[in-house]
Order: sequence, then structure tokens, then C-alpha cells
Amino acid sequence: MYKKVYLTLENGKVFEGYSFGAEKEALGELVFTTGMTGYIETLTDPSYYGQIVTQTFPLIGNYGFIPADMESKKCWLTAYVVREKCDAPSNFRCEMTLENFLKEQGIPAMFGVDTRELTRIVREAGVMNAAITYRPFTDFAALKEYRVKDAVKAVSAREVHTSGEEDGLRVVLYDFGAKEKIVRELVRRGCFVIEVPADTPAEEALAFAPDGIMLTNGPGDPAENVGIVENIRKLIGKKPIFGICLGNQLFALAMGGQTRKMKYGHRGANQPVKELATGRVFISSQNHGYEVVSDSLKGKGVLSFVNGNDGTCEGVDYPDVNAFTVQFHPEACGGPHDANFLFDRFIANMRKEKYHAEEK
Repeated sequence: MYKKVYLTLENGKVFEGYSFGAEKEALGELVFTTGMTGYIETLTDPSYYGQIVTQTFPLIGNYGFIPADMESKKCWLTAYVVREKCDAPSNFRCEMTLENFLKEQGIPAMFGVDTRELTRIVREAGVMNAAITYRPFTDFAALKEYRVKDAVKAVSAREVHTSGEEDGLRVVLYDFGAKEKIVRELVRRGCFVIEVPADTPAEEALAFAPDGIMLTNGPGDPAENVGIVENIRKLIGKKPIFGICLGNQLFALAMGGQTRKMKYGHRGANQPVKELATGRVFISSQNHGYEVVSDSLKGKGVLSFVNGNDGTCEGVDYPDVNAFTVQFHPEACGGPHDANFLFDRFIANMRKEKYHAEEK
């Protein structure tokens, strides 16, 4: 028998459901994601740190849990909300049920919720805080005061880690909450990846003699990371740079741009992005609640991609400093691979600069 639980929103709306996963209460920022598949990647994406995640797709857990598909070594979100959970998954790679994984990870979850109504509320009112409790929630002051803080610091690696063959192109990857697929895409292209903590000084990063710098995805408010932004500023123009998601936002800030919080963000595997140079539209996977203010980068960068739904910034080229960044996930595991070619562009930028320098 499952215990009854309450999901209380900051605006006073209450949803009743049943507890599964870890038996504990939770408080976090309520967001929704529209992916029809990829719940394993969602659960283990560090960019969801501090958030209660709602799946809009009604049935979750039908292929169980597959550790090989994890994007990081643990589950980072605060709590999980679904309409219906599957107790009898069917997949030859399945190693456990979703419920057992959540219990192992200490993540509270609830099912039996009208996630369609819940999503409509967030779409209309915007992202808000929420609490999952075993009794009706009354401390609305604490709910309204909740903020996701020190997110990058919480999820970033604590030590240097390397992947790939040492004779490949050397990439220093700043781990702001990196998804494993980013590393795999670079290694697959012959790179030697040196993953470093988010607070690694620019001088130490350059001491690895990299051919390029990767700025990864991650959680939280980009403007909170003042020290990291200042550090990125020291790397600009030194090596080719490629930024993804939070990396896009942090680089924009380092170039003198601005960011702002979105009403409910972009989360899911079906976000259309338009490449301005060609007019082509790609379907992308995304997970972010902040955007780069396009107008703030005039004279500093060239807008390269915009969102097909709301026109927000999805990518910027910085030709004067051999850098480019995108807001979406071209590595998209559990999502479309339309923009995978951006990794090839990064490789080409590194090769061009490296061999040009050697010719000199």
C-alpha cells in the first residue's frame, strides 16, 4: 500500500497522489519536461539540481532503469512527479525498476498526479516553488523563500579526470554539471578530454596545453557564478571554445552580455531551433530556465540560432575570438541528434588553429 502525499504549490494549489521512491519530504523549484522517452537521462542530469521535476508524458518507467544510460553517477533532482509509473518494465537492458532506483538514490517521488493540469498551471503562472509532504503543507513563507543556490559548486567534479587517447586533440572540459554524453562525443572523435572542476583557474587549465576549451551544461542562475565568469574571461581568445547550455550563458556574461530567468524555460527533447545563416530548423533537446538576452550581445557576438517557438537566443558565434556557444544539447542522449555536427565544427576549429600555429 502506497502512502498518500501532497504536492503543494507556492500559489496555494494542492495535488494529492501517492509516494514512491524514498520516503521523505521535499521542497524545490517545480518544473516540467516534455520528453516522451529519456527519463533516465533526465533523472541523472545535474542541470536539474534543486528542482522538482514533472514528466508531461503520462507513463514513466516502462523500460525500467538502465545504468549504462545515466548522464552522471547519481540522481540530482530534488523530487520526481509522474502521472502513472510502470511496475513491470520490459526491456532487455533493464536492470531494475524506476521505483527501486529512486529508493537507492534517496529521491522522493509521487504518482497519481494530474500532470496535465500541473503543467498547464506552470505554463500559465511560470515556474514556482513546491513541496511534497505527507501532511497538508502550511509553511508558505519557507516555500516562497526557497532558492536554488550554489548549484554549480554542488554538482561539479572535485578533481581532474581524463578520458580518451593521449595522442588526440586535447580538450579541457570545465565541469559545471557535465553530462557524460558530451565527453563521449569528444572521445568518439579522437579527443583526449581533461575534465576539471568548475573553479579551476584559467592558468591551470592552459597549463594542460589544450587545443580547445569546452564549457558544459549545469544548473542554477548563471549570474550567480561571478568567479567562474571572470575566469572564463581570461580564457577568451587563448584557445577555441565551445559552450553548451550553461556554458552558453556563462560565456555570454564573460563577453559583457546579460542573462535573465524565463517564465518556465525549455525542458524536453522536442524544441525547434532555427539556424539563422541557413534558415534550417533542427529539433533539439534542452534543459534550462535562463536565457541569454540577445540584444545585450550586439557588437560582441553574432546570433546564430533562435528558438522556433518564442524567438529566444539559442546560440551565438564569436568569430573574433574563435568561439561559439549553443543553448541546446547537440549531444542529446535520449533525444534528437540533429545538431550533432556542432562537435565536428569544434574539432575543425581546434585543428585549424593547432596546425596553423605549427606552420608558423
